[in-house]
Amino acid sequence: MRIQVKVITRSSSEKIEKINEGQYKVWLTKAPVKGEANGALIKLLANYFNIPKSAIEIIGGKTSSEKLVEYFYPV
Repeated sequence: MRIQVKVITRSSSEKIEKINEGQYKVWLTKAPVKGEANGALIKLLANYFNIPKSAIEIIGGKTSSEKLVEYFYPV
């Protein structure tokens, strides 16, 4: 499944807000330096969807705050 994610970095806390089907807003405490925020995003989404981190991939917007993320539920 593909979702659009708006990421806000350097937040005081981490949370996920579902905007509508397929769109999410995510707050991360990490800064967008050396992929730290992307790693934190994958970890947070994995916990949110209760799937392994390996089932999530950022397929668009790796250096942008607007990201396209693909994930699947393993069998």
